[in-house]
Amino acid sequence: MATASGMALTVLLPTTAGASASGEPAVDAAAAEVAAVAAAPVTAAAEVDLHFQRAGLTSNFDPDTKLEQVMVASGGDAKAVSSEGTLSQPMAMDSMKMTSPFGMRVNPVTGYAGEMHTGQDYGAACGSPVYSAAGGTVKEAGWFGGYGNRVVVDHGNGLETTYNHLTSISAKVGDAVSRGDLLAQSGTTGNSTGCHLHFEVVVNGDMVDPKGWL
Repeated sequence: MATASGMALTVLLPTTAGASASGEPAVDAAAAEVAAVAAAPVTAAAEVDLHFQRAGLTSNFDPDTKLEQVMVASGGDAKAVSSEGTLSQPMAMDSMKMTSPFGMRVNPVTGYAGEMHTGQDYGAACGSPVYSAAGGTVKEAGWFGGYGNRVVVDHGNGLETTYNHLTSISAKVGDAVSRGDLLAQSGTTGNSTGCHLHFEVVVNGDMVDPKGWL
């Protein structure tokens, strides 16, 4: 099937998508039917945004496998802009508070009302551990202007995550990291009004809403 230019395309992944190599999940008749539909080729015209959703999950669901599948499916002018559940939270839930979301806002430093906030902020005490949201390679680790101390992890196939305003950095450029590995400690470096983590998701160079991936 094909899509028209400018449409947002939602792709349903079948029950068996993302199953780990440790075991083969049982496939019932309904799952087989979904899998057959999902196997049909889908073409997307220019400027199409892809939103990936799960039709169902098995107990062997592997988010790293699904993440790779999603990003391989995204390419050219069609890009994945959301795939809920494929990235992990970059901080422990008991040490953070989700504060300023992705989208337009008043800049807390300058007071300018027309700023695009390019990530999700997490309020947390300075020095709180910051973890990699998925496996990948550390692309940047150091000072980056208004972002302060910053780490960028390249997850492959056009997907990157960034971690900003850090008080200190544990990872080094070139490090291979796994989901949940320690990258840094939260802070208030750069243009910041208090201790927090500014977390970004970047798809093929474009900032997208992290909530669509977590």
